Amino acid sequence: MSSLRDDVFQSIIDSPDKQRKLYKRTLLIVSLSQIFGGAGLAAGITVGALLAQQMLGKDTLTGLPTALFTLGSAGAALFVGRLSNRFGRRTGLTAGFITGGVGAIGVVIAAITNQIFLLFASLFVYGAGTAANLQARYAGTDLASKKQRATAVSITMVSTTFGAVAGPNLVDVMGNLAASMGVPALAGPFILAAFAFILAGLILFIMLRPDPFVIARELEENKQISAEEASETNKWGITVGAIIMIWTQIVMVAIMTMTPVHMKHHGHGLKEIGIVIGVHVAAMFLPSLITGVLVDRVGKTKMAIASGGTLMLAGVIAAFSPNDSMILLGTALALLGLGWNIGLISGTALIVDSTEPSTRAKTQGTVDVFIALAGASGGALSGMIVANSSYIVLSLAGGILSLLLIPIVLWPRHKEQDKVQLNV
Repeated sequence: MSSLRDDVFQSIIDSPDKQRKLYKRTLLIVSLSQIFGGAGLAAGITVGALLAQQMLGKDTLTGLPTALFTLGSAGAALFVGRLSNRFGRRTGLTAGFITGGVGAIGVVIAAITNQIFLLFASLFVYGAGTAANLQARYAGTDLASKKQRATAVSITMVSTTFGAVAGPNLVDVMGNLAASMGVPALAGPFILAAFAFILAGLILFIMLRPDPFVIARELEENKQISAEEASETNKWGITVGAIIMIWTQIVMVAIMTMTPVHMKHHGHGLKEIGIVIGVHVAAMFLPSLITGVLVDRVGKTKMAIASGGTLMLAGVIAAFSPNDSMILLGTALALLGLGWNIGLISGTALIVDSTEPSTRAKTQGTVDVFIALAGASGGALSGMIVANSSYIVLSLAGGILSLLLIPIVLWPRHKEQDKVQLNV
């Protein structure tokens, strides 16, 4: 059996045509898993804060659920990254999704028993599904050429849209189903999340063979790369790519987390909240096919700057939208999702370009830890900021913070130009 497996691997390594076919097959399998992963992801961002508010009876800690599952995502990102680096994407991503499904089941049990500690612990575990959902974007790039990487990321993210948009719009349906079973309505979306995460993991476990990361690593061993060039690329590419994704994550999570609470305070029901969050999630993923192509063609630096400008506009519109205007709030959240999307794809492409397959998954996992921690910080602080000031202050602060991306992204380019001038 091992000999047969080795023969299959070697035949792919020796054939560029088989590599292209495996690349396309990998994109298809990962995209299928992302449909379900997106549905699981949507539960936490749609009703997590509302469930905590209902169980706690106050607003001060309503940002804590987002902080907890993003913090859980941070720990899981490191775990998934290291597993993937050692055993391949199939093992790492499957473990992440299954663990996230177990966490979602724990949230449902916590809601039934009204156990706050169990709720918080389960949300932390649920974050593993979020980590796997985010890291799955890297699997599509393992066998992509340098000019295909942003597009490969975008294809997997578009697939996430189907589940991620359906999730918030099934809030009422899942709430009614939960209530019919004697489960609190707000726990309904987590029933969907448990099923979706576990199914996503099973799809990858059964179908992601041969593993694209293992093939990519074998292919890289046959190439010779200048150590000095690789070190220089890693120094700037990884740092800037990580900062882009961390910055956009903080702003997006902070504003997104408190929007459902803000809407509920001003008379909007779960259906309306689900629509606005659905629009937001759609904007996070659906534009990916266009933004991915633009990142590959226009350039990662220019698109990262566009991300900062888009997030700034989102913060301003969210801050000054009338409380009863779903259209303007929906527009703000759509721009928020789009800005995050551009930042994630451009940052991801930079990370992939700047790493070698031998250490790529481990580095990607480490970077995703910081992204998740950034989200945890944004989620935790958002509730405190709104409780002590207002949603307007939170949104404006997010918009202003977004503009700082521009000098950060341009700084390495100026450093590189200075270096060239010194050499001349």
